[in-house]
Amino acid sequence: MDRVLRVLVVDDSAYVRKVVRRMLSRSPFIEVVGAAHDGEEALELVEQLQPDVVTLDLNMPRMDGLDFLRRQMAKRPLPVVLLSIASERGDLVMQALEAGAVDVVRKPTALATEKVMEIADDLIAKVKAAAVARVRAVPIEVAKPLPTVSPPAGQTSIVVIGVSTGGPQALKHLISQFPADFPVPIAIVLHMPVGYTELFARNLGEASRLTVTEAHDGEIVRPGLVLLAPAGYHLTFNPRPDGQVVTRLGLQPFDTVHRPAVDVLFQSAADIYGDRTLAVVLTGMGSDGTRGAAWVKAQGGRVFTEAEESCVVYGMPRSVAEAGLSDASLPLFGMARAIMEAL
Repeated sequence: MDRVLRVLVVDDSAYVRKVVRRMLSRSPFIEVVGAAHDGEEALELVEQLQPDVVTLDLNMPRMDGLDFLRRQMAKRPLPVVLLSIASERGDLVMQALEAGAVDVVRKPTALATEKVMEIADDLIAKVKAAAVARVRAVPIEVAKPLPTVSPPAGQTSIVVIGVSTGGPQALKHLISQFPADFPVPIAIVLHMPVGYTELFARNLGEASRLTVTEAHDGEIVRPGLVLLAPAGYHLTFNPRPDGQVVTRLGLQPFDTVHRPAVDVLFQSAADIYGDRTLAVVLTGMGSDGTRGAAWVKAQGGRVFTEAEESCVVYGMPRSVAEAGLSDASLPLFGMARAIMEAL
């Protein structure tokens, strides 16, 4: 990073504003140029200070974070990272992500405590990623479903998807296009804080003709079922003697940057399904999914990556593509059809 990022902190707690400023000051590439105690003041300061990124609390007096976000995105889109407390209504977080927020960091508590400092590294990383994010004036809309698959070509037995920053919008666009008779299961790892994956799975299911659920241990993997790995647990697969495959949730391996990790999901799928595995890497920061993609390729499977033009953050797909592991680089609006043709 060759420039200092200008950040506006928005939170109704004076203590949290102070702590967030202190956390971000750990990075020499970030400068907090202002702080606002509610949405109204934030709108004014964005106009005055022209920040590169805004960190945003949702529950505030006068004008809350969601109202600010919607007004600001309609006026001039800019990258916003949510700072959400664990007890906050999850539907507000989902609405904020749909309204254009780039990412979310969960505050450990709403109380004035030094525990808030525990999120410093995560916050700095997400602010840096947000600064280079492609922010849209109008969020991606749910697409019309594609025609049903009849009959399937039979080249694929499972689709596994890895996604991070910008993931909720991308998944809502992608999964909504698949027909009700989608012939194989889908498993997804989305980097999202603990407490939100179950709600997001329900939200995604409402926009889809498929059955979408947060994965549970021992669940039978079947066609037309979309499994979202729960935050805090790796998602893998185990074959049963009767030929069926079931899910396994676990904490190991411990040495991954993320839990769940895309690498772990991809490797497990390739171990079970071999060359009938189709791995898809969508928008997100970092390189999670690259090692897993290499494993998929080693077993004869295929890997699709989202093209830079449609990514919110072209990090994870870039890492896979630059490693020479991508069979096709596709914009999000063409990904669903490519997946259908690969079945």
